[in-house]
Amino acid sequence: MRLLTISLVVLLALIQYPLWLGKGGWLRVNELDRKLTAQQTLNAELKTRNASLEAEVKDLKNGTEAIEERARYELGMVKKDEVFVQVVPKR
Repeated sequence: MRLLTISLVVLLALIQYPLWLGKGGWLRVNELDRKLTAQQTLNAELKTRNASLEAEVKDLKNGTEAIEERARYELGMVKKDEVFVQVVPKR
């Protein structure tokens, strides 16, 4: 009777092994679920960034205000009869 009990416990453990540690086991599914959540978060952030960049490109192609703003801010360009004043903050 004792041998039967031990053999049934061993068989039960062998049946449980693929469920917990196998290719499609609970631990692997949990790990993949965490990776999926992290990837979805990253995708949402990148989608927002792409929308912002797309709007900027569209504005640069269609409007002149964005080009003028960039020229003023990045290149320090001024219009005719304007005076450029730059304030340097203290360190």
